[in-house]
Amino acid sequence: MKLRTYIVEDNATIRENLIGTLEELACVEAVGASATEDEGKEWLTAHSAQWDLAIVDLFLRQGSGLGVLAACRARQPGQKMVVLSNYATPDVRMRCAQLGVDAVFDKSNEIDALVDYCIEHSSKAQSAADQPPRPDMP
Repeated sequence: MKLRTYIVEDNATIRENLIGTLEELACVEAVGASATEDEGKEWLTAHSAQWDLAIVDLFLRQGSGLGVLAACRARQPGQKMVVLSNYATPDVRMRCAQLGVDAVFDKSNEIDALVDYCIEHSSKAQSAADQPPRPDMP
């Protein structure tokens, strides 16, 4: 089962390389991308049933990834939000945790960990989809 993934990243080269890598290695399907806080918030909230994973950079062309994270706090339980940033400091990780982020990855040295996270999340989503529906209990 492919993870329907939306990416909020203002660097076009990083965005395209990330999409290519994740689609090749991690059973990810990119359903969209944006470069600004406003575009990211608008798409993710307006299309709340059309994504499984959002990957968000913190420093954007306009606004901040923190605004995107805050806008998606009320997402569905199976939807995951992760941060991919060059600034994955302990303080940033703590602030992201306060906003309900599922994971934080450093762009410079944790891309493999992001790929592993996507593979694991895809496997869990597939397992849940493969479960037969439970009969209603009286």
